[in-house]
Amino acid sequence: MTRTLKSPQFSRRGVLKGAAGLTFVLGAGGISAVHAATDATVPLNVNHWLSIGSDGVISVVFPSTEMGQSSYSTLPQILADELDAAWEDVVIQQLNEDDRRFGNKIFGGVLYTAGSTGVQFYFEPMRRAGAQARDVLLQIAARHLGVHKSRLQTEPSMVVAPDGTRISYGELVALGIGGVTVPDAETVPLKDRSEFRYIGKDVPRRDVFDKSTGRARFAIDVDLPNLAYGAVLRAPVEDERPLKINDAEVRAVEGVIDVVPLPDGVAVIAESLWTALGARDLLEVEWSKTSPARKFNSAETLVAYQAAAEDKDAEATVWTEKGDALEAISKADKTYSQLYISDYAYHGQIEPMAAVANVDADGQGAEVWAGTQTQSWTTHTVAETLGIPAENVRLNMMTMGGGFGRRTALIQNYVRDALLSSKAVGRPVKVIWTREDDVKNGTFRPLAAQKIEAGLTADGRLDGWYHRVATPTVIGYFNPRRWDAVRPKDVISMRGAESKFYGIKDFRADHIITERQARLAPYRGIGATYTSFAAEAFMDELAEQAGRDPLDFRLDLVEDNPRGRHLLEKVAEMSGWRQRGERALGLSFAGYSSSQAAGVAEVEVDEAGEIRVVHFWAAVDAGLIVSPDNSHNQIEGGIIFGISSSLSERIEIENGEVMQNNYYDYLITRANQVPPIEIYMADVDAPPTGVGEVGTPMVSAAISNAFYALKGRRLRHLPFTPDRVMAALGS
Repeated sequence: MTRTLKSPQFSRRGVLKGAAGLTFVLGAGGISAVHAATDATVPLNVNHWLSIGSDGVISVVFPSTEMGQSSYSTLPQILADELDAAWEDVVIQQLNEDDRRFGNKIFGGVLYTAGSTGVQFYFEPMRRAGAQARDVLLQIAARHLGVHKSRLQTEPSMVVAPDGTRISYGELVALGIGGVTVPDAETVPLKDRSEFRYIGKDVPRRDVFDKSTGRARFAIDVDLPNLAYGAVLRAPVEDERPLKINDAEVRAVEGVIDVVPLPDGVAVIAESLWTALGARDLLEVEWSKTSPARKFNSAETLVAYQAAAEDKDAEATVWTEKGDALEAISKADKTYSQLYISDYAYHGQIEPMAAVANVDADGQGAEVWAGTQTQSWTTHTVAETLGIPAENVRLNMMTMGGGFGRRTALIQNYVRDALLSSKAVGRPVKVIWTREDDVKNGTFRPLAAQKIEAGLTADGRLDGWYHRVATPTVIGYFNPRRWDAVRPKDVISMRGAESKFYGIKDFRADHIITERQARLAPYRGIGATYTSFAAEAFMDELAEQAGRDPLDFRLDLVEDNPRGRHLLEKVAEMSGWRQRGERALGLSFAGYSSSQAAGVAEVEVDEAGEIRVVHFWAAVDAGLIVSPDNSHNQIEGGIIFGISSSLSERIEIENGEVMQNNYYDYLITRANQVPPIEIYMADVDAPPTGVGEVGTPMVSAAISNAFYALKGRRLRHLPFTPDRVMAALGS
């Protein structure tokens, strides 16, 4: 369907009064005109995604959030390509409200940046929005020039006539929109791939300069008149609360404004951050001791989850099933099974939690500045905390120094604490977590125990696969509202266990939903970081049982997945797999959502049991690559993330308390430990499927399989710390 746009009627008096300029607004509700100042532009708003001014400035809405993945540039780049806009004319506008017109339908229409879904979902609607606007501009030019629209072409921010006449987009906007129709978004013609100017090309990122020069603004950088600072002493155990607070010494400190009790902590509000942090150390708090979390001990949790994974009678939810795996395994010529374990892991993002809140004097509204992965749930946090309507929330989405799923919760406690503090003191308050706060009070990738069984034929082929994952529901903790909608299928806990890239005829994966024993949240790669580790480590063990090369064993399983086969063959070629000789190489084939990747790691081990990855090769298919250089960077970053979580990252909990404190005892991979990484990205004619997560799931198994090639011993417990390596070696 199309919409006819009629020229508005103006009185002579009105025209004279606004002779300096008129603003034409073209949108879903038709055309309206308002008087503008002398230097005003005349914006054309064909849809809610963009606005074009008579000065040629093109404002494009960025509906996602930026945490280093470059979607801030990549998504507008998609629209600009279809519009045929000059990139230098594009101004990017961060969406700072819970406007569900821009919602991500993969997540039910909420505004939520996670799971490599930004480009995957917004690719089509942003292309169509750009195409609609381009069509309207062509119609204006055709009317003005007296030629048919089909005879006109566009170049960046220009319409070009057959006789060479060139009219800029800004000039066309100034001509007005009388008689123009907006084509239906679902049927508007789109560019052929061969016509792309920006999609598939390296376009300079808009955020790099500001980040490189210190101009980028994070929540920690926000400054306001009369701003106060908050530091929160948090309960050492989840769900405990302050019973008695002795704050006499704190209040005596010069610069302290107030001490504010919170649901699970005590905030010290002061004129400076350093005063707040120093005074916080003087607090004496008696905490409640009734929380069930006091029984949380990761070592005991590990034992319980292992028992659940081993118990065939344990209640389980079928995650994926085709054929009859149990029947196939029972009739196989040979059967094999193994158990795999993974510890809790912290997100390790460089920027700890921070938020600024300014609650209105009447308590009926608030403005918030926060680094968050979701406009929707941050708005919900503010409304829920203050008991106000969502429309009274004024949100400022800040750039984040990493997220990895850490900033996605339905209720965000760092935002909540800033709100309660501001309400208490009647001033804007900035709450900043220290690194120790962030580690001690983090939300983690869950601990998991996995039992996999499989059958083999006499000629060494796979015959039946049964994968049991004992781990809690992550969604049930960090977003109960979403859990109510998807129960009992938890994609955060189980992704990767479906082994969707292999053609296994008889297959089953079960989720044994264990009791939660830690605060939980999504993590880069979510469940695939541990389910793919188990599956691909087990795949190598099956190949050994079958007496076959791990590559050939896998190639049997991708006969119906030519794109996957190409990746396996490519990474084998890149790494010299067939000519590896004595080199310790390990292979893995995994992915995330519909993106798939094959990886090969080469490792060394020193006398203390420390594994060093000396080289990593990856072949990746993520559909159409919108931004090649950035995609390469994201995949490389995902591989490094995977190396770090494979070799050293673990959280331990004793009596409900997190034992780690900072980067000195929560060890992340340092720059000098990063190996050379070679990445191949397949050029395919297919929709984009996301690159932010796909680099991580393949890594752990590639390392463990390489370790076996080197030492002839298996590593089945993530991470592969030196003590575990030495234990595997019998030292």
